[in-house]
Amino acid sequence: MEIEKTGLIEGADGVVRCSWHGNLPDYLHYHDHEWGRPVADDRRLFEKICLEGFQSGLSWLTILRKREAFREAFADFHFERVAEFTDADVERLLGNAGIVRHRGKIVSTINNARRARELVAEKGSLAAYFWSFEPGAEERPTVVDLAHLRANPTTAVSTRISKDLKKRGWTFVGPTTVYAFMQAMGLVNDHIEGCACRTSVERERAAFVRPV
Repeated sequence: MEIEKTGLIEGADGVVRCSWHGNLPDYLHYHDHEWGRPVADDRRLFEKICLEGFQSGLSWLTILRKREAFREAFADFHFERVAEFTDADVERLLGNAGIVRHRGKIVSTINNARRARELVAEKGSLAAYFWSFEPGAEERPTVVDLAHLRANPTTAVSTRISKDLKKRGWTFVGPTTVYAFMQAMGLVNDHIEGCACRTSVERERAAFVRPV
């Protein structure tokens, strides 16, 4: 199997999956049990969009391996609590070697927590807001393969969400960041055709009750 052409890789268990996890145990677990499976929990949605912002310029594996430290540093991403962080908290976080110590991204997370609070007051939940943008079948490819994913790091939908969030004052939410968030949180199923997880993710999406 030519990974560069197919985007698929066979694991030690003989199962064929998307290749991006490289068969690294923690990354493989994330691929199999989290990525692409639909999420309606506001805390998890907020966590993911913030961590995607921290990932900018880095690999997701780097962030994944620091995720527990991020959770401890940012009150488990309960945005009502993060929204109350002060300048002193920014300085505290800049001294935390367990996370990515980038002032702009730390400040952005606190800002976005405040914006999330406003969004929930307006829409009822982050889940209701984000899932209202779920692309329809007409906005999705007939076949999800490596060529499609490489050619589409952003989509019309991720661009719409990005523009709307920025209007609302969110930061570090460009179209590429937002699309990675959509892929991870199950708003789309971008497991490549031939990946063992694609069918189970599709079943979960079919059974998933969209928040309103």
